[in-house]
Amino acid sequence: MIMKKIFIYFISFMFIAGVSCKDVLDQTSVDSFDEDVVFTDINLVKAYVGACYSMLGGKKMNGNAVNGPLIRRDFLSSSTDQTLNNFRAAGEVFLKGTMSPDKMDLFNNLDNGRPWLFWPNIYTNIQNLNKILSRIDEVPVNNTNEENLRTQLKGEAHFLRALSYSYLLMCYGGVVLTDKPFDIHDDFSTVKRSSIEDTKDFILNDVSKAIEFLPPTMEQGRATRAAAAAVKSRMLLFCSGKLTNGGWTEQATNELVSFPANSQRSLLEAARDAAKDIMDGKYGNFALVGNTSEPVLPLTDQQIQEYADSYFSIFHQPLGAAWNSETIWGTQFPEKDGRTYTPNMWCSPRGYDGASNNAPIEDAVRRFEMADGSKFVWDTDHPEDKLTMRRATAAQLETNPYLNPYYGREARFYASILYNGASWVERPTPVTKADPYNKIQFAYRFRKDKNTGKFPSTPSYNGVDTRQSTLNFNTGGNGTKTGYNLRKFLNPNIPGNATLGTNNTAWIEFRYAEVLLNYAEACIELGGSDLQKGIDAMNIVRHRAGLPSRVTTDQVKAREFVRHERDIELYGEGMRFFDIRRWMICDQVVANVYGMRINEYVSSNDDFDVLETTWQLTSIEDARKWGGNHFYWLPIMRSEINKSPGLVQNPGYE
Repeated sequence: MIMKKIFIYFISFMFIAGVSCKDVLDQTSVDSFDEDVVFTDINLVKAYVGACYSMLGGKKMNGNAVNGPLIRRDFLSSSTDQTLNNFRAAGEVFLKGTMSPDKMDLFNNLDNGRPWLFWPNIYTNIQNLNKILSRIDEVPVNNTNEENLRTQLKGEAHFLRALSYSYLLMCYGGVVLTDKPFDIHDDFSTVKRSSIEDTKDFILNDVSKAIEFLPPTMEQGRATRAAAAAVKSRMLLFCSGKLTNGGWTEQATNELVSFPANSQRSLLEAARDAAKDIMDGKYGNFALVGNTSEPVLPLTDQQIQEYADSYFSIFHQPLGAAWNSETIWGTQFPEKDGRTYTPNMWCSPRGYDGASNNAPIEDAVRRFEMADGSKFVWDTDHPEDKLTMRRATAAQLETNPYLNPYYGREARFYASILYNGASWVERPTPVTKADPYNKIQFAYRFRKDKNTGKFPSTPSYNGVDTRQSTLNFNTGGNGTKTGYNLRKFLNPNIPGNATLGTNNTAWIEFRYAEVLLNYAEACIELGGSDLQKGIDAMNIVRHRAGLPSRVTTDQVKAREFVRHERDIELYGEGMRFFDIRRWMICDQVVANVYGMRINEYVSSNDDFDVLETTWQLTSIEDARKWGGNHFYWLPIMRSEINKSPGLVQNPGYE
């Protein structure tokens, strides 16, 4: 008898590949098992579901095994105006005006790209999940515990399918909907896309079933009712945006990318209510980490640092520790399972043997507020001139420290950004002499000549974290192009060197702060009596950051406030990619990236005795161009269209 094996199918590929991932908890590989054998053992089914979690991050590539979305070396924030891809900027086709069905680069790459947004990879996983859901009820159970496990696994499969389809909707619009596994002999030429409305309803149905079947608490990394509810909240907010509700006027009647006319208010109400259910504790009790009382201003430097430390701690939960009160769902990376999460290697400064990837962009750095809640202004004399130089002597800084653009900023700035002069962890051994104070060195130093009393025209010393640093690590540390490094996800307990292990922390995909901001935005967009409710929710997030309340009765101003808050609170976490698209503001925010050049003029006797500092934007480090309205949606790859000619391409792509 020919035994059936467990197979993974690409939805429009006539291609088969065996499951080869391992369960999050059980280390039983399912690739060697007969399909009929798997569905006779509930523990093998659990391993199979675990493989589906792993497929969210794609397969093992070059030893970079992952389990969960948004954690490759090229963060999704580098497809936005938040960070710069240090190595593969040309691959950010969304920002280059070069994206096409034949050129998707990092959106079509299982190694360095975004596999959780990659059409074939997502449908591979959906095929797995459909296989599980089609057969799980036939799996024998011997006791109540096994019966409960079977119900739980059904809930997890519905959650994972809802999550997978939510990524598809937010990138492509209406997509191919299927709740049954495809067979290799199926006619893929007849496969068609459903409307965006039907896709939304399909996801909501999966969320409802996930909530029905899932328990309120689970082992870390596995889905809960709240995780399913968070998928609903995020997806509905996207659906309620301008992009899908007539904002692209030429496509307002295209059911693949637009909801029926006059749908926006009901979608906003649904988004509001989905977030409110989580806020009301319907699926468990969540709260922001830290103090959410309105701060008493002005804050001392120590108080700002305390707020910064509290916010920073959210992203640094050690393996095995209980989730903090804010985490709704995330993924962990135990090295023994072969999964790695190494932002210290990818994102650390050069002087820590890091690659400086996903480097903060100057425009984004300037959007962080001052500690008193006022807007940061680069130069009070020339507020509109981005190239204006700031210059300050040591004596001037002593009198007015605010001349340093990095002084007196809000707490989330210090938690998220490594800037010149920032305190950081102990250096690797080769660098300790060059930096005895463990402070970031993005500056170029000019040493005063003892004889002439003048400064040379070229630097006497390049800071150890600059791109021109003379350091030569075995693992190829690289310097930032922007003058900043990302701090938010770095583990302060390890250096960047790849040989010293992974970050030993979790990636948090859904957290309570996002839910509060989802609710705030939906309420503000609804206006009327909801407007103040939205502002109140937004202010809770601000208070946790040590910032004062926003006060306004003007909807346009409130909209500006909540969009700013999402930008800063969720900085680097990937949400900006969806936000700037659904708001249709890419034509305003996709702009050239400039480098920040910092020069320090030091005494002839001491390289750390800085006499004067200048800060100035210099050359373009990344030229960007917005490609037009059709870029608000990703194209379906040409290869997929060729294999399933019934698929309709997204508008604007040939």
